[in-house]
Amino acid sequence: MPVYEYTALDKAGKNLKGIIDADSAVAARQKLRGSNIFPVEVKETSSRPKDISSGQASVSTLFMRVKTGELSAMTRQLSILLGAGITLVSSLETLLLQFTNPLLKKTMAQIKESVNEGNSLAFSLSQHPKLFSQIYINMVRAGEASGSLDLVLNRLAEFSEHQEAIKGRFRAALSYPILMLFVGSLVLFFLITFIVPNITKIFSEMQQILPLPTIILIGVSNFLKTFWWLILIALTICIITGRQFKKTLRGIYLWDEIKLRTPILGPINIMMAMARFGRTLGSLLQSGVPLLSALQIVRNIVNNALIADVIDKAMDEIQTGKTLAAPLGQSRWIPPVAIQMISVGEQSGELEKMLNKIADIYEREVDSRIMAMTSMLEPVMILGMALIVAFIAISILLPIFEMSQMIK
Repeated sequence: MPVYEYTALDKAGKNLKGIIDADSAVAARQKLRGSNIFPVEVKETSSRPKDISSGQASVSTLFMRVKTGELSAMTRQLSILLGAGITLVSSLETLLLQFTNPLLKKTMAQIKESVNEGNSLAFSLSQHPKLFSQIYINMVRAGEASGSLDLVLNRLAEFSEHQEAIKGRFRAALSYPILMLFVGSLVLFFLITFIVPNITKIFSEMQQILPLPTIILIGVSNFLKTFWWLILIALTICIITGRQFKKTLRGIYLWDEIKLRTPILGPINIMMAMARFGRTLGSLLQSGVPLLSALQIVRNIVNNALIADVIDKAMDEIQTGKTLAAPLGQSRWIPPVAIQMISVGEQSGELEKMLNKIADIYEREVDSRIMAMTSMLEPVMILGMALIVAFIAISILLPIFEMSQMIK
């Protein structure tokens, strides 16, 4: 449904500005008059996506998205407005005037209209699943039920900002090694396919027996220069095939098992899953979401099918009267420290606090391990490239030394 910006007058003649969604400009004016607001100007916002089915979608519409930071800022601002005693509809109306992202502006206008029609905020958010996750919707629903929506929204903002900070640190730690690997690979490819052949051509024309390293270098150089396109096609096919296989049930389980079993990276993936598990479950329980409902949400965001199966088994056993720690302790993927802390939390009645401590512990551990891994990765990459360059240099110099010996 299109979104319209309006300038209007109320009964007292006071100027009003806002956003409203309607099927047309005429419908928007009628909607405003029905609310005792008299429109002066109504114009469609630039956020309206054109009809994709008619082939009129613009490039900007296709690539339009809402960043996590924008969603976190909106959530925190809404929490502050509600905490100040402003009604939900008025808070949403105030936020609409501050948004610069067209997609977020359009979505929140539709949510405001839905709330204004009598629907709950959680229901209105659930109509936009691509923007609001299940954990977001369920925590809002729990906040509305408990009458503490402002506190829940504030906790949601903190949770989202915390998760984004972890991802940011992870990306920042790996960005330099990845860039270095990419640039180094391009330099080596250029060296082997364009520079080396011009040098080794001299050795081939001499028609003498060459050292084994030189023969290997010439073979690799000729192969890369002749069949580089074949290698590129093979890599593309492998990537496409791998992505399609990862979408199958068997591929999902196999890939997730590889992620947990891989040396160095495996323990980091387990720690990241446990940090996500503890932070999410703790936030949901603090917001008043029942344990089984919270576990159902958590299983979908741990990003690993094997750990999700462990949570499913725990849910089944909790329904029979067992504690959370008992079924989790039977899995090889859940660290013993986490099991002990969950058990202590259940016995002391402070499970939420213990879950947040688990998240804090494993988030710090992930940070330290990633920093250690990247600090080791850089010299290993430099050493590997140095060995390749040394091999190329030796392969070129050996025939030269042999020729100098023959001249003597």
